[in-house]
Amino acid sequence: DYELCEEWEHLYPVPREDLINLHREHLLHLLEMGDMEKALQLLQRIEDPGVCLAISEQSLDQHPNLAASHFLADYLTAHFYASLTTARRNEIQALYIGSKVLLTLPEVSRVNYFHLSSRPLLMLEQLLMNMKVDWVAVAVQTLHQLLAGQEIGITVEDIDSLLSKYAEKALNFPFTLKEKRS
Repeated sequence: DYELCEEWEHLYPVPREDLINLHREHLLHLLEMGDMEKALQLLQRIEDPGVCLAISEQSLDQHPNLAASHFLADYLTAHFYASLTTARRNEIQALYIGSKVLLTLPEVSRVNYFHLSSRPLLMLEQLLMNMKVDWVAVAVQTLHQLLAGQEIGITVEDIDSLLSKYAEKALNFPFTLKEKRS
């Protein structure tokens, strides 16, 4: 049906908003099916960069699944970086980094942290609070690699500070030891 609508679009004038809605729904359908190659081909067929940007941003704002969010954040950063406002750019890059960190977690646990995908530092803190130390190690390594040269409002120093804070709490004993006297 989407392909038929695309053919119709070439034969008759379609209002811009309807065109954006059509392509957005088609893109989301392809991404939900896991067909990233066809999704990329769809975006490449769209001739108007403004329409392509609107479709990609609106699709990302629909909060699709993890793989789709990662794909869209990567696509927007790669193709429309200069067209985005600084705040939107930081938001999309944070989502990209958060989704990359989520992909390092075991698949069955990703759903528990998906709501934090746009806030990687908060996700890291949640992992620390849940005592998922092995996962934190992998997440920190991934974050260090991804943050090299990026400016998204999160720095390596922020990560180190968070880790220091929780390391200090782990060593904080709420009681004093009493000596036994004979």
